[in-house]
Amino acid sequence: MRQVHRERAVALVIVGALGAVCSVGRIDGAAQEPQGQLVRSGQIQVDGRSTPYVIRHLPVSSFPELPEAVAKALNERGCLIPQTYQAHRPENVVEASLERAGSTDWAVLCSAQGTVSLLVFFGSAGGDGAGAAQAQVLAMAVETARLQVSGADGVLGFNWGIDAATPDRVHEAQAGMDKRPARLDHDALADTLVDRHTVYHFYTKGAWIALAMPD
Repeated sequence: MRQVHRERAVALVIVGALGAVCSVGRIDGAAQEPQGQLVRSGQIQVDGRSTPYVIRHLPVSSFPELPEAVAKALNERGCLIPQTYQAHRPENVVEASLERAGSTDWAVLCSAQGTVSLLVFFGSAGGDGAGAAQAQVLAMAVETARLQVSGADGVLGFNWGIDAATPDRVHEAQAGMDKRPARLDHDALADTLVDRHTVYHFYTKGAWIALAMPD
């Protein structure tokens, strides 16, 4: 009888251990689910051939420097922040003086429901954390329209990036123009297709313009 009780005890311990392992597995799986949504992959037709792509995103919470009002506005839109295939650190969230010299403003690439929008939040319009943040939309594109080959394996990656362009950077980029414009008094926003070209958006006199650049 002692042997029978001992075997039952051992069996209960094993069953309990297996139950614990199964529980841990379920917890790990649940924790990884949101991460799965951060990587979008599939196939698109390029020159008549089916070509794989991978687009990586980060949640808004990966950018704790964002003012609370801006982060809230992005989350309400369902934004994820797409990362270029060259990214080595979180990118495509930019703080700069875009409205005027000394202002604190934000520009963000927001991916939601397959479309990427270039959003700008001026500090004067709630983007400094005071009140509801109001977004201006500078550009939009279907996410899979912003892809290019990202490596020797032929896989396509996301190629749209933004960053702050200081007056010095813009002035340098305009070198070689027949009539080089005067140096700007505040930042522009560099809107780049990786390894292709950059458009410099500049806010002046209540409107956005694309700055002239050398051919």
